[in-house]
Amino acid sequence: MRTEADLGVNCAGKEKCEGLVPIFVLGMQSTRKPSGRDRGRRTARSLKMAGLAIVCSATFFIIMPTSTARAADTIQTAEGKIRGALHSNTGVRTFFGIPFAQPPVGELRWKPPQAVKPWSGVRPALAFGPRCMQAAVTTDIVSRAPSISEDCLYLNVWTPASTGGTKLPALVYIFGGGFQAGDGSERRYDGEAIAQKGIVVVTVNYRLGVFGFLALPELTQESPQHASGNYGLLDQAAALQWVHRNIAAFGGNPQRVTIAGESAGSMSVSAQMASPLARNLIAGAIGESGSALPGTFPLPALAAAEQTGLEFERSAGAKSLAALRAMPALSVLDLSAHPALSRVSERLPGLRFWPDVDGYFFPKPPAQIFAAGEQSHVPLMAGSNSEESGYNAIIGQDEPTVENYKQALEARFHEQADEAFKFYPASGNGNPVKDAAQTLASDLFTGYITWEWISLATKTGGQPTYYYYYAHPRPPLRPEAVAKFNGWWTYVVNGKRYPRPAPRGAVHSAEIEYALGNLDGNNVYAWNSQDYEVSKTLESYFVNFIKTGDPNASDLPTWPRYADGQRMIIDVKNRAVPDDSVKRSQFLESTLFK
Repeated sequence: MRTEADLGVNCAGKEKCEGLVPIFVLGMQSTRKPSGRDRGRRTARSLKMAGLAIVCSATFFIIMPTSTARAADTIQTAEGKIRGALHSNTGVRTFFGIPFAQPPVGELRWKPPQAVKPWSGVRPALAFGPRCMQAAVTTDIVSRAPSISEDCLYLNVWTPASTGGTKLPALVYIFGGGFQAGDGSERRYDGEAIAQKGIVVVTVNYRLGVFGFLALPELTQESPQHASGNYGLLDQAAALQWVHRNIAAFGGNPQRVTIAGESAGSMSVSAQMASPLARNLIAGAIGESGSALPGTFPLPALAAAEQTGLEFERSAGAKSLAALRAMPALSVLDLSAHPALSRVSERLPGLRFWPDVDGYFFPKPPAQIFAAGEQSHVPLMAGSNSEESGYNAIIGQDEPTVENYKQALEARFHEQADEAFKFYPASGNGNPVKDAAQTLASDLFTGYITWEWISLATKTGGQPTYYYYYAHPRPPLRPEAVAKFNGWWTYVVNGKRYPRPAPRGAVHSAEIEYALGNLDGNNVYAWNSQDYEVSKTLESYFVNFIKTGDPNASDLPTWPRYADGQRMIIDVKNRAVPDDSVKRSQFLESTLFK
């Protein structure tokens, strides 16, 4: 099933990476599609870099867990038997590359996921399945999958070898990457540490970019639900259905499934909460930095998404849906980076294929669903980081002076710039300007939409909610990482590339390894004792919430419910404080996002 003949690509090899072009790094950079021989050189170089990251993973970048013994372990699922591995040194069983839907290839390209056909015999589940079609977009996405392919709808399970005769809670983690890149095999999402705490962990793949979110009038017409786009979200829902059917075979409790994710994964968690397709499949939700509610990342209506699809169809030179389905996957991926396609948002010029309000997965806009209390009523833990985006996102390369900052506010807020300065004040030049601009940039990127989600869920969900502010910055890069990777840390403003400033806080995605207990799997950073203490605390909050719907325990600082107006600061010193983001968020809601 997983053959490179089916357009799988091993991106460690230059020859097999021709035609792939970087699309967009969410919150970091965008690149125009090159042309001619320049495109070929830049394409090969970009994917050679991606391959280097994978090659380096075998040396120092990613530490793979070792096992003192591996024994065959067979489980009967609803679709057939699978054979995984028992890791005696950790007491965890693993089952990788389990199909939860048929390969979405040929006539199944741009269709909802179809049920897996049962198999006979025992299917090996010892290796990760291919990651879904994607370009190399950011250096922190380091996959352990062998290739990319349209045949990518696989999931992975980590489960304790001994469950003590009880059905364990389960965690389904949805990866981030702007709906453009990433996969469930990434080391930062590894489930071993959480499984050792008595939880069954599942990571899933879902279709990305043009393969996951193309909408077209023809697709809408052929759909029994009269909807198109959102195939990636439908993949996630299909994975949740698989978990509901099968998690008991792995020692899990199908009534105690928590979904979690970061960035686009967090948006996906809010989307699954909103969708009737996931109703009764989840018992809790964790969102790290993002939601599908309106803000900087608006979800287009189906008609608007269809227009983007038509522009893509024309740019591809295809005269019909059948012609698009007949194209090689690499050609479709390459063409999807065409600069003439319309944007999801002027602030996000690289994102073209994105979830839409299709009338099926989303019966109506997610904000309306949450406002009406029509979402899944489950406990929610969500939050964002102190440096979701840097101050340069507001002032660019200008000097951090109050004058330049106010000019940037005028360009963005116009007649309400003075009011914006009241909510994001800077007392002087230099660091005060950087602090204010960083707070505004972080709110615009993910802070506001995360607050909007938890605020509405608190009002209408009838279940406890817990809001966090993650403030612990990563430590410096290790010396060998500086030599190999530091040159890649750049960003783009108005088409020009600049070195990325040193982090001033907890950057977007920084909390993932801490929360999932995976610091030792990322050897880029010089982790210290404080990092391990923060990880121990945050991981404990996650584990408690997954098990009970409440992050609290007697050995942890008390985390009040958000209904009390308190927000938990996660740092070396953890503490609950009154939420100071409310008034800022309400201002953004009344100006930019009304």
